[in-house]
Amino acid sequence: MANYGYPIDEDWSHEEITLVINFLNQVEAANESGVEAEDFLKSYQKFKTVVKSIGEEKRIGREFEEVSGYSIYRTLQQAKKTTAKRFKM
Repeated sequence: MANYGYPIDEDWSHEEITLVINFLNQVEAANESGVEAEDFLKSYQKFKTVVKSIGEEKRIGREFEEVSGYSIYRTLQQAKKTTAKRFKM
């Protein structure tokens, strides 16, 4: 996992920031080493409790992809369609 800044909103609480960062870490892990699909999708659901709007999710996705090279959208789509317990991009 590289050393770069995550797209976070300064209005989020500490707990909300933790949920978003945990999800972004799952995206990184899915692209680098693979993760459990169920764990990834649970992490996404927690992420959505903080980032409720599609527009905000897309903005964060663009900013995250710019700094990391990993797409939240493509990783999420792979997690949803996989039939295996684990998946890797």
